Amino acid sequence: MNESTHVLVLVDGDAAVGGPLAVARAAADAAAGTVTAVVVGPRAVADQVAALGVDRVLWTGEPGPSVPVEASAAAVAEVVAGLAPRLVVAPARDAGRALAGAVAARCGAPVLTAVTAVTPAADGSVTVQRDVHGGIASRTEHVTGGPALLTVPPGGPVVAGEPVPVEQVEAPAAPGVRVRELRASGRAAVDLGAARTVVGIGRGLKAREDLAVVERLAAALGGEVACSRPLAEGHDWLTKDRYIGISGQHVAPDLYVAAGISGQVQHMVGVAGAKVVVAINSDPDAPIFAQCDHGVVGDLYAVLPALAAALEA
Repeated sequence: MNESTHVLVLVDGDAAVGGPLAVARAAADAAAGTVTAVVVGPRAVADQVAALGVDRVLWTGEPGPSVPVEASAAAVAEVVAGLAPRLVVAPARDAGRALAGAVAARCGAPVLTAVTAVTPAADGSVTVQRDVHGGIASRTEHVTGGPALLTVPPGGPVVAGEPVPVEQVEAPAAPGVRVRELRASGRAAVDLGAARTVVGIGRGLKAREDLAVVERLAAALGGEVACSRPLAEGHDWLTKDRYIGISGQHVAPDLYVAAGISGQVQHMVGVAGAKVVVAINSDPDAPIFAQCDHGVVGDLYAVLPALAAALEA
């Protein structure tokens, strides 16, 4: 079988993308092919990617301080098209999507978003499972006969490999597109997708000041705090980047602790990829107990401090 190229398109800040990298690597191995990473961003990012088990790294050069990713989309698409890829994988982030759209248009490739699982075949085809309708349903599709572009959640661990050389390629940004101003939003963004442990809190929390109970457990676990939609959009107790659900964050941590969360589908689709779910709820009939791996019927105000104290000890 002729060697085939599988392309991983990465943007500054996307180096630790275990999910997309794993998909590209598995597809390449099944088809006796290679993985080429096309990196847009500083040289340091390209050097980091070069040690993540890829076969080749193409770096588009040092970007200017005021050049947005979108300005390089057409040039990056030409670079990818020149590789004649079997499969193109991009992180499901804003910058990754900007490049993915341009690559798909240039290569005439279908775009499959919200991919949760990929089964590659030796003939280069792939069977893809992905979330649809906001995550309340899953669809399986089979792609043959040409390149396909997948956007994959960026979370998950990466395994260092033997570093490969970084090759610089010409991918000039389109003139006339520059960033004129950046304004801080006033809140610190959190990348829940990269967290190995997440502690989610729901309407079982009685007051904003009580978040300290949740934060203590998250700190003891070395994880991040998240919430259900009402706490972010109704009470404004946590920022929207910490909201997990259909229209919020979709995460796949090793451990998800849900405290005071009933377990409605709108929230649970956001943690469908979690390896272990632990539920803590005072209502023994809460729907979440039918969807968790371990459940504790009890008052979160008693259970969370006890767990935190045990971990701290």
